[in-house]
Amino acid sequence: MSTFPTARRTALAMGAIAVGSAVFALHGPATAETDPDPLGERTGGQATVFATGRNAFSFPHANLDDPERTRFVIGNSFFKRNWVEAPASTTARDGLGPHFIARSCAGCHVMDGRGAPPDWKRTLGPEPENTVALLIRLSKPGTPAPHAGVVPDPTYGDQFNNAGIQGVKPEGQVEIRSTPVRGRFADGTRYTLQQPHYQLTQLGYGPMSPGVMLSPRIAPHLAGLGLIEAIPESEILANARDQAAAPGPIKGQPNRVWDAFAQKEVIGRFGWKANTGSIAHQSAGAFNGDMGITTSVFWQEACTPAQKDCQAAPHGGGKRSGHDGLIPSAQATAQVPEIDDETLGQVVFYTATLAPAARRQPDNPQVLRGQALFAQAQCATCHRPSYTTGNTLFPRLTSARISGQRIWPYTDLLLHDMGEALADGRPDFLANGRQWKTPPLWGIGLFKDVNGHQRLLHDGRANGVLEAVLWHGGEAQAAKDQVLKFNQRDREALVKFVESL
Repeated sequence: MSTFPTARRTALAMGAIAVGSAVFALHGPATAETDPDPLGERTGGQATVFATGRNAFSFPHANLDDPERTRFVIGNSFFKRNWVEAPASTTARDGLGPHFIARSCAGCHVMDGRGAPPDWKRTLGPEPENTVALLIRLSKPGTPAPHAGVVPDPTYGDQFNNAGIQGVKPEGQVEIRSTPVRGRFADGTRYTLQQPHYQLTQLGYGPMSPGVMLSPRIAPHLAGLGLIEAIPESEILANARDQAAAPGPIKGQPNRVWDAFAQKEVIGRFGWKANTGSIAHQSAGAFNGDMGITTSVFWQEACTPAQKDCQAAPHGGGKRSGHDGLIPSAQATAQVPEIDDETLGQVVFYTATLAPAARRQPDNPQVLRGQALFAQAQCATCHRPSYTTGNTLFPRLTSARISGQRIWPYTDLLLHDMGEALADGRPDFLANGRQWKTPPLWGIGLFKDVNGHQRLLHDGRANGVLEAVLWHGGEAQAAKDQVLKFNQRDREALVKFVESL
């Protein structure tokens, strides 16, 4: 574990005051005189860890007690290890598939960090590379069923899986091509972005529905999710009200989604379109959709009627010896899930208590300059810096110490129209085809340390912070236009600030 000293605060008053009124315009200023952590060095309050390097996202909340740390370790073991096909001698870890993308949670969230798309050129040719950390959501036009956010494709469902167990065909392959998008800053500096284009090929079960909609989604990093879940709904709704009342184009909207664990509609917080409301729902959904592991909540295998080999494949639920008691996937039930409630709960606890890392060099003059520019460009209207956490949705699945923490995630958790260039054209609950949730910015400067890259946005198309800004459009066009006017020194300062978070 790499550590660094607590930042000096005695010299920060002028810098904090200089940007405080702009950054916190929606919810009141915080200055060095009244705030013990004016620059948000402790991103997760008392849960923060002071860490850099490869393991920066893999530490538990700093304020967990010993029994909670034991739960964290148990959850980590099931998060990291590969699942295998049924039947297997390790019945606690069998049931992979029939279709899947990854064999473990860590297969997409390497080191609890952010996934990256494959080299696009390597998805082409006779032996294409599978996309693992980049998945493709599917749906077709129409009115979703109750509690569903989309209408699945009748043959391939709501997610495209490019791997299958023995005897089960993969659903197909994802090919990615790109075209250049060129522009220039006001000072004449040229830039080139790459617009990805997605095509599903080698389809295992015939053609998809006419008008099928595709949405690529990269695996996000996981540190701090439990704290985000504890942001009061009233604060998210206040963000929307404040933006609606303020002049200008920024008018964020909350997504409202069905939560299978709460058994009610809640505000969406997770997923690129805020289409999931809790870590428990997100985790169980990922077990089912990404690995083919059923739970008591999502107990049906993701096999459509057209996928006969998938339906006939062995199901890994229930206690058995060898093939004794083995049932086909089509006969799966909530009573015999492939991961039991206790084990799933440990994985949820682990995910909910991964700690955000402290900021690096928050008092650096270039960082402070970048913070002022961040405020000047109105970035903080959507990337709201700070909250105080409240109660969690499911206390049994997380730590009580999550509540009452001053956190600095830099998000409003609202949906925003980000323009045509980023649009996927695919609705999801209340989100339309041009809207995306404001992603939290904390940890963004550690992606290179942890995962060796800095591929950003929902599909990893942006190579670094500045490219991500240049993809902004729609409600964020005015902010992007301000950044286009920055000179090189100011652009570097803006990036330095964001990478300090």
